[in-house]
Amino acid sequence: MTEQHDFDRDYWDRHWQEAHHVHSGAATAGPPHPYLAAETAGLTPGTALDAGCGTGAEAIWLAEHGWRVTAVDIASAALALAAGHATDRGVSERVRWVEADLTTWEPETPFDLVTTHYAHPAMPQLAFYDRISRWVAPGGTLLIVGHLHAAAATGHGHHPPAEASVTLADITAGLDDASWEVTTGREHHRAVAGPAGRGTNTLHDVVVRATRRP
Repeated sequence: MTEQHDFDRDYWDRHWQEAHHVHSGAATAGPPHPYLAAETAGLTPGTALDAGCGTGAEAIWLAEHGWRVTAVDIASAALALAAGHATDRGVSERVRWVEADLTTWEPETPFDLVTTHYAHPAMPQLAFYDRISRWVAPGGTLLIVGHLHAAAATGHGHHPPAEASVTLADITAGLDDASWEVTTGREHHRAVAGPAGRGTNTLHDVVVRATRRP
């Protein structure tokens, strides 16, 4: 049986506390998600926002490749791990960690790159993508990587709410042609190791990269 849940602060704090307990022997951050390097390869490093940064793999990778990163997450447990990983990798001065609810937080300035990888806030997914897209500077890049959830559980005994699942068409329909040029739009299946290395799970990923027109 699966458990329906909301992606609120309590849920994410529990999630990362449990993850840290399971993987407490890990001394370094894991690798970033596979789309980040390919989709940012041609960009000139500047300021970046990692929206829903978790334990910091993407933020740290960006910092190592010349970006000045603001990394935001609602879960203090995740940010504590992320800050430790950044120190271990020697990039702590290039990343600003912010504990905040992305449904209400507002940045002081726009960013050259706004990216989010599988972040699920306590609001409908498309509304979240619309919200963070407003923080991209003219000429800047929006990179969205999300899951298209199947009807089955996520593999953790939980069932995401229906509004957490979006398709490529859903996302690109929200990017007005007058304001955005979509440069990447694809859905992709990939296999990942299951919990504790037991078997594999198939993820259906949605990847969208768009440039805000000047």
